[in-house]
This record gives sequence, structure tokens and C-alpha cells, in this order.
Amino acid sequence: MDEKTCCVTGHREIAVEKIDYVKQALHHEILQAIADGYTHFISGFYEGVDLLFASIVADLMEDNPALTLEAALPYRNRMKTTDKLFRRLLLKCKTICIHSEKYSPSCYMKCSREMVSLCQRVIAVYDGRDKGNTVFAMREAAMLERDIRVIEI
Repeated sequence: MDEKTCCVTGHREIAVEKIDYVKQALHHEILQAIADGYTHFISGFYEGVDLLFASIVADLMEDNPALTLEAALPYRNRMKTTDKLFRRLLLKCKTICIHSEKYSPSCYMKCSREMVSLCQRVIAVYDGRDKGNTVFAMREAAMLERDIRVIEI
């Protein structure tokens, strides 16, 4: 049986009053993905939604050894961050993929395109803006006919 893969896309900045809602909604969608047979989860490990997603998956991995987490990093120097949550979650990853050796303005979109191409389901935390990496990933997922679960904020 092929492994079912789910990834996340979402905004780096979440309004303080919406963080609890986003955490609960992500938790619900991840649990639903697991119930639907998904075991591999990919996060871009960006601030905001991506790290929330990775944190929830990492917590669930403690009670479910079938689950795996993958970090899809847009560029190599992202590894140099001093963010403690990032570093702790990276240690939980089965796989770390670096999509570009050097930073460029397009490295985030390249990473999102590759992430979406590997998944059957995409969870999107979306605030309605018509520009940026989140809407790009959602359009890419729609073009590839992925199952898209949108959490509107």
C-alpha cells in the first residue's frame, strides 16, 4: 500500500486572536487526515502555520509510531535559524529536504510546488489574499487535483 501524504500551506503571521482557532482547526484536519489513512506529513517549517502544523504532528507521533514528519526547507541557510521550536521539531523529522542551495525570491514557490506535487491532500490556512505563497500553493494543488482542506481565517 502506498503511503498517503498530506502537507500544509498557510500564512506566517497569524493574528493573536486567531491562533487558538487555527491550532484547533489544524488539529482537527490532521486527525481527519489520519482517520483517512494519511501517515506522512510535510511542512515547510516556516514561522506561523507551518510550525504549528509540525508541532501538532510531532505531538501525535508520540502515540502513533506510524506517523512521519518531513521538513521541506526552501533554502539551505534556513537550517541556521536559532528558533528553538524549529530546531526541536527538525529533530522529529524522518526526512529533511532542502529545495534550493541558496535563497532567492522564488525559492518558497519552488518548495511549495514540490511539496504539493508529493501530496494527495493539502491543508491550507488562508485569509483570502490573492497574492503570496499560500494562494500559489492552493492554485498548484487545484491544478494537480489534490484534496484541498481550507481553514479560513
